Amino acid sequence: MAAADERGGARRRPDDDPPEESARESMDRRAHYVEISIQQAMRRGDFDDLPGAGKPLPLHDAHDPDWWIRRKIERESLTGLGPPALTLRAESAAMDERLDAMGSEAAVREHLDDFNRRVLEARRQLQGGPPVVTPVRDVDAEVERWAERRRTRLREAAERREREEAEAAAARRARRRRLLRRRSSG
Repeated sequence: MAAADERGGARRRPDDDPPEESARESMDRRAHYVEISIQQAMRRGDFDDLPGAGKPLPLHDAHDPDWWIRRKIERESLTGLGPPALTLRAESAAMDERLDAMGSEAAVREHLDDFNRRVLEARRQLQGGPPVVTPVRDVDAEVERWAERRRTRLREAAERREREEAEAAAARRARRRRLLRRRSSG
């Protein structure tokens, strides 16, 4: 049959093709159709402004058996769920903000003592899951850092208040002068 095609004889029919060749042509046609459809959608802007555009793919670490738990917790902003190793790590990362919201040294110390107790308990657990690598916090050092951040915030607030009061006083004086000028000229 191939010889007949080379000599200009009878054309081959698709039915004459071996099944593998027919399947390959069908896959090639589908791939071509899909590629054209994607290109048209890109030109129309169908893929613009998709969530995650321009961000790296959230690929999981192949050596972390709990990658799916971590991804679910991060995606849904869940708190207090998951293995202790993950929850303690997240709590440790947000510790400064949590401590800054507390109003007294006693509350800060109590929170840090509770955190350290939970870290030590999680290290003693032999239930599996990822290892607990979260360090315990030095309570005295953390209290000192908290007090320094608090003094800085209070000082900045006082400076901001003084600046606002000075601006308000200057605005009142300027209004008074304008008012006096209007009265004296009128």
